[in-house]
Amino acid sequence: MGSTSSAEREAARPAAAGRRGAVVAALMLSMALAALDATIVSTAVPQIVGDLGGFSVFSWLFSGYLLAVTVTLPLYGKLSDTFGRKPVLVAGSVLFLLGSLLCALAWNMGALIAFRIVQGLGGGALQGTVQTLAADLYPLKDRPKIQSKLSTVWAVSAVAGPGLGGVLAAYADWRWIFLINLPIGALALWLIVRHLHEPERENTPDARVDWAGALAVFACGGVLLTALVQGGVAWPWLSVPSLALFGAGLGLVAVVVLVERRAAEPIIPGWVWRRRTIAAVNLALGALGLLMVAPSVFLPTYAQSVLGLAPVAAGFVLSVWTLSWPVSAALSQHVYRRIGFRNTAMLGIGTASLILFAFPFLPYPGQAWQPTLLMLLLGAALGLFQLPLIVGVQSTVGWAERGTTTASVLFCRQTGQTIGAAVFGAVANGVLAARLGGAGDLDSVTRALDSGSAPEATRRAIADAVHAVYLGAACAAALAFLVLLFLAPRKFPVLQD
Repeated sequence: MGSTSSAEREAARPAAAGRRGAVVAALMLSMALAALDATIVSTAVPQIVGDLGGFSVFSWLFSGYLLAVTVTLPLYGKLSDTFGRKPVLVAGSVLFLLGSLLCALAWNMGALIAFRIVQGLGGGALQGTVQTLAADLYPLKDRPKIQSKLSTVWAVSAVAGPGLGGVLAAYADWRWIFLINLPIGALALWLIVRHLHEPERENTPDARVDWAGALAVFACGGVLLTALVQGGVAWPWLSVPSLALFGAGLGLVAVVVLVERRAAEPIIPGWVWRRRTIAAVNLALGALGLLMVAPSVFLPTYAQSVLGLAPVAAGFVLSVWTLSWPVSAALSQHVYRRIGFRNTAMLGIGTASLILFAFPFLPYPGQAWQPTLLMLLLGAALGLFQLPLIVGVQSTVGWAERGTTTASVLFCRQTGQTIGAAVFGAVANGVLAARLGGAGDLDSVTRALDSGSAPEATRRAIADAVHAVYLGAACAAALAFLVLLFLAPRKFPVLQD
């Protein structure tokens, strides 16, 4: 009996490995879709506005998608812990594909924005559940491999998105930006349905979903993120709409706390913030989202306006960190196995802080290789920082808490990016106004540079503005370092697989 059982196990092993490979392929395709749709629309805006109109509100094509992804992450994390990863990922994929199809059929800008929000509602399930499943599929020693693969897919897709969107809009039609999701997403969905088989779980007929908490979290996050995204853009920071939104958001925070304290199964359970490890990782990755805004948003402007590079070359200056980040992440396992998750992350973010602080000391106007080298080093440093924290925090919880934990980490990172875009945008515009005598913002100044009508003083003002943003990003990195130093435990309480 023993030999027969062993033979059966050996015969079954290749099939199991094959199924896992198919599931991993589906996860990578899903991650690529989520990453692409965050950026692919950007270069096609002129064609979309020319076809549908609505120039005054086109920014909601990005803001609406971002808001929907961010505010639904906690809900999907809780649902995946309650009902399993597969049903959440399938439902999210269907919703994402439905939103993509509707976007391709949009008849005006209002409809397109609404359908982008539908896309984002599905995109939240893709982001959170893919990361959670990656931890479910592999034991601790193998998780860096799958996480580095997902990091590579995310980085390449996010950088390639604008270029792909521009090609489709120029040589086909902007609607293909959304139609291209359908065959890729359908393949990923089929692989998940066919090959993902979760272990049977005990029946939990009394499992309840905290729908009141979900609605409160959605409303609170939507209002506050809208205030951050549109403040200083659609209306001044101290205007009535801005103050009203922030006031309503703070009131909804109190409602969320009240509802979640009374809920039997809260969407955002209190243990997420009571456990030192999870709270420290949430705050540290929130700071990561904050600092990532500096290179991803402001570096292309710097490369074109100050260095005088063409858009393609400027994109290359930014994209080099997508080469070093996943390589560093894959190699980080050799570091954290020796010195631990926390110390590895502190090494990465400490180095990143020094690199960001060095950026303002680049000569003016400088050579393209100088910021390119800094971005290459920054990607390597952040690979050492992010992946050990994600692998480490996922390894401190069991299956029933992993979805909520992963969603909280991603939620904090997304929120950090939103806050960073608002804060650093205000910093850049403030520096420009001071350098140019109280007139102008980054958008208007860069448009003037593109038309060739801006003087040298304007280029120097842009350089000063971007330098100030990078100093702010260095402070965010230093804050993450201090959070890990004083809040995170020296050794993460890792559970046995």
